[in-house]
Amino acid sequence: MANPKPASETPVAPETLAQLRQVSTATIATLLYKKGYKNCYVQGVVPLGQNQPRMVGPAFTLRYIAAREDTDPIEAFREPDHPQRVAIETCPKGHVLVMDCRQDASAASAGSILLTRLQIRGGAGVVSDGGIRDAAGAGALAMPVFAAKASAPTNLTKHHAVDMDVPVSCGGVAVYPGDIVVGDADGVMIVPRHLADALAAEAGPMELFEEFVLGEVLRGVAIIGLYPPTDPDTLVRFETWKEARK
Repeated sequence: MANPKPASETPVAPETLAQLRQVSTATIATLLYKKGYKNCYVQGVVPLGQNQPRMVGPAFTLRYIAAREDTDPIEAFREPDHPQRVAIETCPKGHVLVMDCRQDASAASAGSILLTRLQIRGGAGVVSDGGIRDAAGAGALAMPVFAAKASAPTNLTKHHAVDMDVPVSCGGVAVYPGDIVVGDADGVMIVPRHLADALAAEAGPMELFEEFVLGEVLRGVAIIGLYPPTDPDTLVRFETWKEARK
């Protein structure tokens, strides 16, 4: 089967990103599962900072393969076309830089200096299934950074940057350029771009119902028949609750 259509041929409604910014990754995971998508959660990455804003934006990708001694001497960073450096200077404003490190966190995929530059340029966040060096500095950025762990060795010791803005795997998940990346304290979800508008429209009502359910649980209502609402009276109470909120 062919790759998904390019992002340029799959428009996303202007309000979709704003709507997804209000939605948890748990809700997104459930909605994607209902649509038959079971492998959209990036495995093995965590937020490096505390109390960072929710991360939402289209994916801009950078792909690494395994490094080799003849291709990755320290002098490689002097090359003006080094893909890692170019990615930092190319990632569009409002996009999330997603780095495919083959789930190898034994070396860094970037460090705080490069990520600070990305923040200054307007990046919406970073996701790497590799390591991040100078992790304390990266975690202190206003821009959310998700990675496998802190890792001091430079990327050249394990990772050879080869290309960008191409399909990659990150944390075992397929990521196509322009897919919508959402991250919070629970981790990172990749929303296939063509599903973003529909998912955003469904997410608000789902979270509203879950807010009602939590209130019911707190007042002692049993979970069976409540969540999911197999007891018809649950939906009656929900409608009454919504009217009262108005």
